[in-house]
Amino acid sequence: MLKQLRHKKTKKKILIFLAIVIIPAFAFWGFSSVLSERKKNKPVGMIFGKTISQDEFQGALNAVRNAAIMRFGDKFNQIQQYLNLDNQAWDRLILLYEAKKKKIKVSDAEVVNLVQSYQFFRRNGKFDDKLYNEIVRYYFRVQPREFEEQTRQDMILIKLYNQITEPVKVSDDQVKAEYKKINEEITLYYIAGVPADFAKDLNPNEEQLKEFYKKNSIIFKQPPSYNLEYITLDSENKARDLLSRINKKTDLSKIAKELGLPLKETGFFAQGSAVPGVGWSPEITSMVSKLKTGELSPLFQMEKNYFLLRIKEKKEAYVPEFKDIKEAVKEKLIQDETKRTAKQKTEECLKALKEAYKQNANPADFDKEAKVFGLKSGETKPFKFGSYIEGIGSSDNFWMAANQLKENQPSDIITEPSGFYIVRLKSRAPIDEDKFQKEKQQFSQLLLSQKKEETFAKFLEDLKKQSSGN
Repeated sequence: MLKQLRHKKTKKKILIFLAIVIIPAFAFWGFSSVLSERKKNKPVGMIFGKTISQDEFQGALNAVRNAAIMRFGDKFNQIQQYLNLDNQAWDRLILLYEAKKKKIKVSDAEVVNLVQSYQFFRRNGKFDDKLYNEIVRYYFRVQPREFEEQTRQDMILIKLYNQITEPVKVSDDQVKAEYKKINEEITLYYIAGVPADFAKDLNPNEEQLKEFYKKNSIIFKQPPSYNLEYITLDSENKARDLLSRINKKTDLSKIAKELGLPLKETGFFAQGSAVPGVGWSPEITSMVSKLKTGELSPLFQMEKNYFLLRIKEKKEAYVPEFKDIKEAVKEKLIQDETKRTAKQKTEECLKALKEAYKQNANPADFDKEAKVFGLKSGETKPFKFGSYIEGIGSSDNFWMAANQLKENQPSDIITEPSGFYIVRLKSRAPIDEDKFQKEKQQFSQLLLSQKKEETFAKFLEDLKKQSSGN
């Protein structure tokens, strides 16, 4: 195949041969539904006003799956459910559309050279055509021609990436600032408004709870919930057998009985939660939400097992009665009130600190001011950007706030899940200049790669908005 690709005159013959002779074998592609041949050109979506058929989407899905296999190797099956290959397939289609628009092309020779460079196609140091065909057909589960076209597209996307990111540069000042952010250690004084500290003073009565429930009932709305029946198959052969027996009207209990499999039941679970006995993925959540009661799902794979399910019972979304969620209402009211109080006290404290800083350059007594407003105070251990501050949380916002402060200056309020904070710099351990000079070149390359990836990610996000007409 690769040798033939080198000759333009044989290209048309190859395409005709592939179209007539090669009959793709049945295969499961992650979560994707098993579709009949007559549905392969059914539209599944649109990009830039162009209809995408099931066949086109499946091709993109095969390509991103094979790219993931090459990247993760034997670990692919373990992490497949976390990769969201469907989204990657759509991204691929969008990027290829843009690359075509920019007239980016890859020659047959470039494809041949790349494929022959892969070590897993080499035997005794040389490219082995027999090994290549076996791996492509039985491991990647595509025909060689399709694998080669996937490779061509991958190379086109690399050229697109290089074209978009080529203008990205990093200056010496940027390199120094980023290196400093990662390596510099600082210590802070802090004042904390922690909502939980104000809970002891709250004990809302029945009328207050009812009034809060009345004004905020929507936040207690429960999502739809489902009780599913399902069967599990532990091999692809059993899955193939199952496919020959089902259609949309087939009774699941009858199928289970014919195959000698137990018909299991999940019990009610909320939409968006993991399906008991099956697992969780965005695709499962989406599929279950679209099924009607009694309707069979497509056959799908999760890790090493295959599943077929149907909705036995469904409860629509609803707002529970006050009497049934009284404790939850109380908990939410207290949570909201303590958060409001903590924020208010911290704001009042900051106002006092800023006034003191304005009048006197000497540092205000954080411990004293904290007590006045019923807040906590303390100091951190030395920490770096990207680390964890014990008892507080992620250090990033604290490091960034402190990096902007002058001597003795209090920060603005830093809002974290654990509460509201005001900080002042206690000490700073500067970077080792000699070490920086030794690591500067390698660090610059890493930073440049990161900036390029960020630029391309932004480019893709903008493309996605354009593709949907937003």
